[in-house]
Amino acid sequence: MTRLDLTGLTTRPAQVWGGIRLVPLVRAEPMPGLRLHAEIYAGLGAVALDDGTEYLSYVPHGFVADWSGEETEPGAGQRQGQGQGPGRGDGQKAGQRASYGTQLGAGRPDTVTVHRHHRMVKRRRPGKGLSGGAAPTRCRFLPLHLALEGYLALHFGGPSVAWEEWSRQAVRQGFSPREEEAYLGLDVRGLADALRVFEIHPGQCGVLVHTADSLAAAFVVPHPDDYRALHPSLLQDLYGELVHQYAHFGAPVAEFEARISDRYVSTLADLRARAVAQERLWSETHEAVLARELLTESYASERVYRMGPYELRRFLPPFRRGGAEQHIGELITDHKGRTAYLKTFRLSDAQIRRGHLLSVLAAHDWRLDGTAAALGTTYEELVRRIRAAGFAPLLNEHVVARRMRGTRRTQGTQGTRGIAETK
Repeated sequence: MTRLDLTGLTTRPAQVWGGIRLVPLVRAEPMPGLRLHAEIYAGLGAVALDDGTEYLSYVPHGFVADWSGEETEPGAGQRQGQGQGPGRGDGQKAGQRASYGTQLGAGRPDTVTVHRHHRMVKRRRPGKGLSGGAAPTRCRFLPLHLALEGYLALHFGGPSVAWEEWSRQAVRQGFSPREEEAYLGLDVRGLADALRVFEIHPGQCGVLVHTADSLAAAFVVPHPDDYRALHPSLLQDLYGELVHQYAHFGAPVAEFEARISDRYVSTLADLRARAVAQERLWSETHEAVLARELLTESYASERVYRMGPYELRRFLPPFRRGGAEQHIGELITDHKGRTAYLKTFRLSDAQIRRGHLLSVLAAHDWRLDGTAAALGTTYEELVRRIRAAGFAPLLNEHVVARRMRGTRRTQGTQGTRGIAETK
């Protein structure tokens, strides 16, 4: 378990457009020896993973990480016909081909071009002039989809024990196909205007996007030039249902206002000191309130790729129920754990419930009785939750119905016996 470390990044006063609040993140110094640029695909993507599964989604672009330490042109974008890229489906049975992915809830892309990608992360061969044995210093990965695939692959293989309550589909195919709904940034009300209107700060390497003052997404890159090139990519990113709803139905949020009394200001240096104090107060307030749940949560992370002194990881939250916001995401960290790259996806309450349910089922070897006891509920209520989560096809309905009838008869008999003893 780990927390996000945003050491070296400081916040600047928020920029507000309607219900959208953008919080710039600025670095005093870029992360050394690491750069990012984009490859443009602009179409649907089918990603073949190592274990025979396939991930399907709208994949507008890939990011190429270069840790050679050489200065590269900030990526205006290279158009590619085919991507390259390791992701895996946790728990998927060997030799089994299955699929999962995301579908767009609104604003489906006009193009129907399908790009075939090999893996979520793919190393790039050395360029011209390098020997064939030279160590690679670049890799291509699919931003955000790396995190979404990690969530969709959560216990994707299905029951580890063939209990009679589970259907043949559950035992043989697991959760294939499995899908989640997402929205393009272009369809998040006000986001396009906010990104177009506001200027990029000197040294800006990231942004926190809030809708209705609820954190929607975090985006961080290692170098200011990378951010300037990748700033528009926020409109092609995927956002959760909750973010879309907050932006559409939420009221305009209050703007940041700094009030400095002239009572203790007599020189320009006094005014400058007061302004710096206001910026520090804003930064502390933002971290303590608006971004607190993202920064204080503990995550289960998985290393996906090592790139010299850096590591590419994806992470999952603990799927705690109770209304707290929870995010999945991916990040690149240095040897000290500091974040060089970060991209997050806000989960909806329904997605948190599905993750929680699957985690508890897996923790109890997929036994419904044991899972119901752990959740403090009944067998019948657990079956209802599984159906409500969209996992009904995985249940053997005949066996489940028989078990539920037997449970009701047992409860009825016990109730009658209790009445007789009371009399």
